[in-house]
Amino acid sequence: MIDLGYSLSRRFPDPPQTDYRTADVRALRHDLFCGDVYLADTEADRELSTAWGWVPVLDFAWALCDIVEELDRDPRGSRSATPQYAELDFTESSDRVLFERRFGWVEVTADWQPADEAPLVLDHRALRREARDFLHDLVADLTDMHEGLGDNPAVWTVLSRFPRV
Repeated sequence: MIDLGYSLSRRFPDPPQTDYRTADVRALRHDLFCGDVYLADTEADRELSTAWGWVPVLDFAWALCDIVEELDRDPRGSRSATPQYAELDFTESSDRVLFERRFGWVEVTADWQPADEAPLVLDHRALRREARDFLHDLVADLTDMHEGLGDNPAVWTVLSRFPRV
């Protein structure tokens, strides 16, 4: 089972004058909602997490949904032995999360992990479902905390692009 989660940072709060209703995509993805994220395989009791406090959590959720779709471009889908690669890079640093899909499995590693640590191995369909659920749950949480965010057209667009499965 896959678990995705986040925590918002108290060290990097959003500017108090922010109008979430009209915030543009760049602000939503890179300037707001900083914190930390984790991706865990609960069956193997292993996780990949950040501990920096400045990761834009909405951008992470959005990018993860994009990556899961990118890993599914091979028309043979889960029957394909050809590896499909994608990476999530953090704009604020040189660290990356690397994804490799072969058949129906996705191996997830990070630059900051020790080289001898085994990758997380996740079912692609479960990762798609969990990534989309995480995005929707995160937006619901952020909307509860920030007035006007639920009325932002960019938020509507991303939620409609990645509906729950």
